Amino acid sequence: MSTSSNPGITREEAILLLRDYLKNGKMISHSLASEAIMCRIAEKFGEDPEIWGLAGLLHDLDYELTNEDPSRHGAETANILEEKGVSSEIIDVIRMHNAEGLGLVRSTLFEHALTCAETITGMIVATTLVYPDKKVAGVKVKSVTKRMKTKHFARAVSRERIMECEKIGLNLNDFIALSLEAMEEVSEDIGL
Repeated sequence: MSTSSNPGITREEAILLLRDYLKNGKMISHSLASEAIMCRIAEKFGEDPEIWGLAGLLHDLDYELTNEDPSRHGAETANILEEKGVSSEIIDVIRMHNAEGLGLVRSTLFEHALTCAETITGMIVATTLVYPDKKVAGVKVKSVTKRMKTKHFARAVSRERIMECEKIGLNLNDFIALSLEAMEEVSEDIGL
């Protein structure tokens, strides 16, 4: 269990920062969905939902700034957040969600959680969009797992990164169920 610390930023400040750096509504929805899942994972493992949620909310802050350049993505966010006085716990985990691009290796529960949480949002959104009503509330775990096995479906979504859920002690079905519930709670905010 990580120690709770002062995040160095409020959620309200984080939302304003997000809106300053991200103009694409889909990226903001992705950030809100990632936050919801991270809060749910934190609660499940007795971690601090505020810290974990803020990491989910801010993890792609530099997405448009770096044009998803893997050698800069995450590192630019770290620089921005350091200037804002955000806690090193949040900054470090955000940097690690792009460990591959930055030549780092994830090792902690928090690092693996952010990686699988932010990645599953893409698979869930893609699955939701093939449903007639396009509502996350109607999506079933089985539907997401079935589509994960279909390589051409949402091919940009890394199945390997989603499977890091096993490194935090959740099997795929339980992780998808938790993620669907979390995203359903913010469905109005994410437009699904």
